[in-house]
Amino acid sequence: MASKATKNAGTGKSLLIVESPSKVKTIAGYLGDAYEVESSMGHIRDLPQPSELPTDMKKGPYGKFAVDVDHEFDPYYVVNPDKKKKVTELKRKLKDADALYLATDGDREGEAIAWHLLQVLKPKVPVYRLTFPEITREAIERGFAQLRDIDQDLVDAQETRRILDRLYGYEISPVLWRKVSSGLSAGRVQSVATRLVVQRERERIAFVPADYWDLTGTFSRPDGQDAGRPFTARLSSVDGRRVATGKDFDDRGQLKSAPSGNAPVTLDEAVATALAAGLQDAEFSVRSLETKPYTRRPAAPFTTSTLQQEAARKLRFTSRTTMRVAQRLYENGYITYMRTDSVALSDQAVNAARAQAKELYGAEFVPSSKRVYASKSKNAQEAHEAVRPAGDRFRTPSQVRSQLSVDEFKLYELIWKRTVASQMEDAKGSTATVRLGASATSAAGDHAGADAEFSASGTVITFRGFLAAYEEGRDVNPDLAQDSGKKGQKDEDKRLPVMAEGDALDASEVTADGHTTTPPARYTEASLVKTLDELGIGRPSTYAATISTIMDRGYVQVRGSALIPSWLAFSVVRLLEDHFSDYVDYDFTAELEDDLDRIARGEAERVAWLNGFYFGEAPEEPGLKPLVDDLGEIDARAVNSIPVTDDITLRVGKFGPYLESGGTVDPETGEITDPVRANVPLDLAPDELTPDKARELMEIGKADGRELGVNPETGRMIVAKDGRYGPYVTEIVPEPTQEELDAIPTEYYKNGKPKPKKIEKPKPKTASLFSSMNLQDITLEDALKLLSLPRELGEDTDGETITVQNGRYGPYLKKGSDSRSISSEDQIFTITLDEAKTIYAQPKQRGRAAAKPPLADLGADPLTEKRMIIKEGRFGPYITDGETNVTVPRAEAIEQITAARASQLLAEKRAKGPAPAKSPARGRAKSTTAKSSASKSSTSKTAASKSAAGKTAAKRTTKTATAKRSSATKAGTTKRTSATSATGGSK
Repeated sequence: MASKATKNAGTGKSLLIVESPSKVKTIAGYLGDAYEVESSMGHIRDLPQPSELPTDMKKGPYGKFAVDVDHEFDPYYVVNPDKKKKVTELKRKLKDADALYLATDGDREGEAIAWHLLQVLKPKVPVYRLTFPEITREAIERGFAQLRDIDQDLVDAQETRRILDRLYGYEISPVLWRKVSSGLSAGRVQSVATRLVVQRERERIAFVPADYWDLTGTFSRPDGQDAGRPFTARLSSVDGRRVATGKDFDDRGQLKSAPSGNAPVTLDEAVATALAAGLQDAEFSVRSLETKPYTRRPAAPFTTSTLQQEAARKLRFTSRTTMRVAQRLYENGYITYMRTDSVALSDQAVNAARAQAKELYGAEFVPSSKRVYASKSKNAQEAHEAVRPAGDRFRTPSQVRSQLSVDEFKLYELIWKRTVASQMEDAKGSTATVRLGASATSAAGDHAGADAEFSASGTVITFRGFLAAYEEGRDVNPDLAQDSGKKGQKDEDKRLPVMAEGDALDASEVTADGHTTTPPARYTEASLVKTLDELGIGRPSTYAATISTIMDRGYVQVRGSALIPSWLAFSVVRLLEDHFSDYVDYDFTAELEDDLDRIARGEAERVAWLNGFYFGEAPEEPGLKPLVDDLGEIDARAVNSIPVTDDITLRVGKFGPYLESGGTVDPETGEITDPVRANVPLDLAPDELTPDKARELMEIGKADGRELGVNPETGRMIVAKDGRYGPYVTEIVPEPTQEELDAIPTEYYKNGKPKPKKIEKPKPKTASLFSSMNLQDITLEDALKLLSLPRELGEDTDGETITVQNGRYGPYLKKGSDSRSISSEDQIFTITLDEAKTIYAQPKQRGRAAAKPPLADLGADPLTEKRMIIKEGRFGPYITDGETNVTVPRAEAIEQITAARASQLLAEKRAKGPAPAKSPARGRAKSTTAKSSASKSSTSKTAASKSAAGKTAAKRTTKTATAKRSSATKAGTTKRTSATSATGGSK
């Protein structure tokens, strides 16, 4: 567009609707006064909760799902309560418009939003559908040159997905409520994601480690070129037999089967130590040297999935943070649409990337022909483009740094580097592999004369190619801190000394190294996203919401970057595997996504597909409904029980997991009576509950409820208890006697029946044990001292009483509302009044207690390079880098917070931006609005009743949609040319 759009005099403006309000200003600036740009603020309609249906519909066919499954799965949509005002505003502006342009996003969801707008606004002017893959002048011009109708196939696919998820959740979730716990949910993608995490933890629980040894030597040439330059080699074979490494063992700790004659030899400590001694002074020589050319190609441009993975690896962003920041970048015109599974680039983007690579790195870094990438994902939508910098000419990171926040800049830079690198030359070099060996001397004892062969390899990069701009990250084991340092290193740019076959070598050091195999790595957000994408489960654009959901439901918690399933997740997954196996099957779930794509392409029909899914197509392929109707008895106790040892079982209860052992079985009811129980610490990961740990916890459980003696002050029994949040002591308050109940006057209900008599029991004294105490050894004397807290020390000079007590975050002094921490629990019973006065004589910092030392120092944030520490705050511990503060999540212990996790939490907080300032005026405005809303409520009720009477207006009506489309097409036939030219387009 050479200039802003203009309209012929005397005509009204056109109304253009986008999804996000943040796009409005930018697009309006490009279009000028001829168009009024508004946003729908996302979805305007959705399926209501059944409880929100009009009264006369709750008992009808829509009552269970807000979908009539017996009549073509007809959905009943309602305008979201928070969007009613927006819809009214859009209708008002449409009255003065001469055309309606629906410019919602170009995916299935965006198409559905456009369709809902068409159904609700009921325009009487020409309607055009267009999309903007990026918010730039060129993209907007191209969008107006490609006006079209709403794609009903895309709408059908999105509508099918919404109904499918409603049927899945509303049929299966109630089973979880009845058999596991209330408030749980099942979902088409979230349940499979939870199963993946649980299955990995099961593998870790079943894992049996294996020990093995090998040798590492440091070698150098005694003379000639590169003489004295050391390199490291590892023992590869002994007497011609390959030495076993970690990959040769299975998860049961056994050597994997190998072809006959190729079985590796396993070294133990004694053999490895003897060989190391025998090789220390042995005469080594080069046996072979092989050099091969090395070529490495650049990675494809970002899809939604790979963007989330790489941002997690390199920026330590969660999936949610990545998508939130990417959304802002897209809406403000910095990148293309971020919800895509295509790696394709437009010709304009390819040319821009090649031109920029040539300008910044030189012509030799750009290949002679363009690189073309094809998506490997079977669900890829090639009509979309990869995530890349916006525009026909890319802005470099340095050009936009001042316009972006820290997180926006880091993500933009990542996208820019990946895009430019994708059109650059391969990295080239050579890889050398050397084999050297010697015979063990007599110092090896019984192994003297053994032939030992070592190997080493190194790669020399002679031309960096795309590596000059970007290198793809790699996943590491989140459970091993050293992985990030050692395992991530590659042999690239590791040059071996110049050698030739037969050259003599000196061994300066040969050491025996012991190793233990490690269990499969837990999933991180990045690796879970990668697995879901590879399996074809769900859409990458929904992964961030899926991962957030399984965390919010308590199925998964984060430790560092690792995703750890809860015992609750074990129960949920077991029930689903036993009774809904197809619905958590990886292939079945992927096929559902394929079917939705077929509907989107017009290759399958919405109603027929939903009918087969819900009702079934044949007896051998029952649908969801017959399966739920014929579930039979589900043993809730079995579902929530996991054997730990032969006599100890973990059970998932209403208040969390606990261990149970012993007890007797009632022959009449089959119930177990009088078992020993023990709480399971909330921060104990499932694979850490070993048989030994379970027995240790059971010993604590045996002391649970132990009577310590009678409190001489109250005459009540004191017992030691093991609570969910740790051990404590408490008094047993006896139940009221019959005589006490008889002494209470009888009160009556209005119907004349007597009310039950109740005596409000006094609250028992309770106190947590000190960290130095344990449940098994605590005495009555200790308990009485704990229950005596808070201890009164006396009065300060101002007449205020000073007390000392123990709190959630440690011991402290209290004087009125002024609290001061003290250093240790032992001081609670030893600190004197004079010492307390001295503490209170010290001035408070910032009006609070004197600053306490940090609870933990986590070092520099890799993203901002600021020092991260955990401090104690008024509302609990928090992480700070001096500028951004974020509360330590309740589900995570301070000891578990790693530098990586702290950086991730701070990044998420920064991505949210500062909290909006509150003003008194806003409160007054709200009350005014509330009054206004109240006055309108009668009108809304009337409209609601009319809508209920004629509910077809709110439901999906194919005939109406077709008619709209047809009329829009007819009315728009003569308008398309003028609409295009109005934007400056001349295509």
